[in-house]
Amino acid sequence: MIRTQVQFPDPLYRRLKEIAEQQDWSLSEVMRKAAEHFVDRFPSRVESTGSWQFPTLDCGGDFLLDPAMFNVEADAIEGRG
Repeated sequence: MIRTQVQFPDPLYRRLKEIAEQQDWSLSEVMRKAAEHFVDRFPSRVESTGSWQFPTLDCGGDFLLDPAMFNVEADAIEGRG
């Protein structure tokens, strides 16, 4: 692992510490989990395969089901061509 130094505004730091205490986690663990969640919202760039995919919108919320996994509309449009 790599160690780094990060600066937070006081209110954000206090909230992160509060979450850590509530969950019985270290502040480092809270930060790793937050970073993992953030990185998941920005998938790695992959080179285009040439096939079109139905666009999805990440509105920042958590879903019970991932809307991107349901490509019925995209399959129907692609099947017409």
